[in-house]
Amino acid sequence: MKKWIGIGIVVVLLLWIFSSYNNLVNMEEAVNSQWANVESQYQRRMDLIPNLVNTVKGYADFEQETLTRVIEARSNATSVKIDPTNLTPDKIAQFQQAQDGLSNALSRLLVVIERYPDLKANQNFLDLQAQLEGTENRIAVERQRFNEKANAYNAAIRRFPGVIVARIAGFERKGYFEAAQGAERAPEVKF
Repeated sequence: MKKWIGIGIVVVLLLWIFSSYNNLVNMEEAVNSQWANVESQYQRRMDLIPNLVNTVKGYADFEQETLTRVIEARSNATSVKIDPTNLTPDKIAQFQQAQDGLSNALSRLLVVIERYPDLKANQNFLDLQAQLEGTENRIAVERQRFNEKANAYNAAIRRFPGVIVARIAGFERKGYFEAAQGAERAPEVKF
């Protein structure tokens, strides 16, 4: 009888380990999948930028330096690649820094465009600007969803008794997207 109780305990323990491991794998895959969604939206933005730059270039008196900054920022942003299996806080911060540089360059471009009424009235430009704004919103949504998936996964690998399986199997903490430095201060608006 004791032998069967011991075997029963071992079987229950093994089932629990397998179940915990499979749950962590599913959660990690959800994080990786959501990372792909984030990258997809950033790629959409990258694909829009050459069209935006070419539309703006058509205006001869436009400031070349601003366009050059956008092109360089796009190049920098595309050079930072992250393997979804290595979504560490440092890697995500590096990726985010490159993307923030591009966002800043695009913001400067859109501010400079305010001085060009003909460009602001150009339908191609207006369409591209609307697509870019929509893409920025999609990026924000996907980043939030990524953080939610990463949060659930990180909590699961730290909670007892899942932490035991996570440590044995080598599950590592995933990083988060964080607000850009200085985002806690409202921008100063002058008229």
